[in-house]
Amino acid sequence: MSKRTIIPFGPQHPVLPEPIHLDLVLEDEKVVEAIPSIGFIHRGLEKLVEKKDFQEYTYVAERICGICSFIHGLTYCMAVEELMKIEVPERAQYLRTIWSELSRIHSHLLWLGLTADGFGFESLFMESWKIREYILDIIEETTGGRVIFGSAKVGGVRRDIAPAKLEEIVKKLRVYQKKINDLGMVFLDDTTVKHRTQGVGILTTENAKALGAVGPMLRASGVAMDIRMMGYAAYGKIGFAPIVETEGDCYSRCKVRIRELAQSIDIIEKCVQQMKEGVIEAKVTGFPNGEFFARSEQPRGEVIYYAKANGTKFLQRLRVRTPTFANITPLLEILKGCQLADVPILVLTIDPCISCAER
Repeated sequence: MSKRTIIPFGPQHPVLPEPIHLDLVLEDEKVVEAIPSIGFIHRGLEKLVEKKDFQEYTYVAERICGICSFIHGLTYCMAVEELMKIEVPERAQYLRTIWSELSRIHSHLLWLGLTADGFGFESLFMESWKIREYILDIIEETTGGRVIFGSAKVGGVRRDIAPAKLEEIVKKLRVYQKKINDLGMVFLDDTTVKHRTQGVGILTTENAKALGAVGPMLRASGVAMDIRMMGYAAYGKIGFAPIVETEGDCYSRCKVRIRELAQSIDIIEKCVQQMKEGVIEAKVTGFPNGEFFARSEQPRGEVIYYAKANGTKFLQRLRVRTPTFANITPLLEILKGCQLADVPILVLTIDPCISCAER
């Protein structure tokens, strides 16, 4: 019988820029079990609803995660708007959808670069982040920020985008799409990448459902589940079908995200074509009361905001369930039986955001 050893992985690792900590139980080079430790960067953000009023807390929600900042703020606003029975103007819904998809594009490009770096594919890493800079430039031009947008607010959005600017954005995105397609072809057709990802870290459809996987991790295992299908913001008006792959391995998870890049550009173009002139925010009066679950689809998967209020300017309770937290259990499943050298790649293919998970 092989001797078992325990190897600590993280919270700092040369391949992985995330403070995740795993104790890996090994037999020779094979991982038998992975034991997570969560809580290195707990910031107590949910407790702040007792000190920041329901309007101010939008800024806090956006800072739960820098990469998914806009969608965090949006989902929080959706919860409060339901508690206050606020009807968000149609133009604001379309603008929310555009910024959500720009967030998805820049997040997936960031992930692609980090994953390429994990393979030692430095030129692909640099090219991915170069294209991501173009997307961040669009975000900066339309919101004033590159990481924290600051454009979501209870009742709508803080900023509008001029029609001429929207047309310019679509033209730019179509130019960048050619670069993104070329990037995706290199990533998916490269022999080394295929060798490291195909047949590695398989999550079956049954396990994906049973373990509560979300986002690309779930859809790569053949489950057509995407919260955007519920039609929040403007998704119900543009027609939407999720990207699905069936193999359930690392390669499929990569393929889902790369295909979603093109889909996001299509969604933005549809929004620009369909949106009409109008106001971008509704009048907000009174205070929230009651409780509600708001759900949306972040680049990493479904995020849930539970808000409870008692008719004052401060919420009573806020609970956030992030996609990385949901995907940690499936991650532990796919780590069982893998080789030690594959652990960084397996962790990267869930696209972890530990600051999101720990708050």
